[in-house]
Amino acid sequence: MSEPSRTIRVKLHPVARAQTFALDADQPPPEPGQRVIVQSEGGAAVGTVVPAIPALAERRRVASDPSNRVVRLATHDDIVTRLRHQQREKDAYRIATLKIRERGLGMKLTRVEQSFDGSRLLFIFTAESRVDFRDLVRELAAEFHTRIEMRQIGVRDAAKALGGYGTCGRPLCCTTFLTAFEPVSIKMAKQQDLSLNPSKLSGLCGRLKCCLRYELPNAKGQVHGGCGSEGGCDNPSGCGSGGCGSCGCR
Repeated sequence: MSEPSRTIRVKLHPVARAQTFALDADQPPPEPGQRVIVQSEGGAAVGTVVPAIPALAERRRVASDPSNRVVRLATHDDIVTRLRHQQREKDAYRIATLKIRERGLGMKLTRVEQSFDGSRLLFIFTAESRVDFRDLVRELAAEFHTRIEMRQIGVRDAAKALGGYGTCGRPLCCTTFLTAFEPVSIKMAKQQDLSLNPSKLSGLCGRLKCCLRYELPNAKGQVHGGCGSEGGCDNPSGCGSGGCGSCGCR
């Protein structure tokens, strides 16, 4: 009998992608659904254990960040503390949004994250150009009496942070399995004989859908047997939607 994996999969946010965390040699593996305290490069955090896929456990163990480890099971006090942090995040989001409007800053707040030790508040936002938010940071620091950090992200990263459902009816690819955003061009839609209607080719982020890139080989029948008009797939929803028949979609 093979030795059980010493890693588990943990979600730190309801719409975040699950991450791999290592267990110490003397730690019993927690059950899916249990809350745990984990340590990563971003500091300590409370997460929820999710079921692991045995066939992928070894690959994820090798590829996991060595700094990601499980500290212990979360206690009742830990969970209460995290609930308080979530309320503070909501208050900080509301107040920061009002201050941004008052100052007329060209930025859109995406999310606020409170560190587990309470030492900082991280404000994540999108903007078309560089924003001078120094006065805003001073006001927020005076309001919440903690260290304030601002992080500008792209619109695709914002969609990943917020989550949602695509036109296919499934959760966004960026919040489920995509690990990086690769370039997508309109040429990829043309090669798949798709309608060039921007409203149909754009995702929730307003950019071209990521699936235009990774579905391209399937639609042209070049890899995995293919889906789409040229691949012979008998699933009307296309590859990746589940229920593919004899076409061998993956």
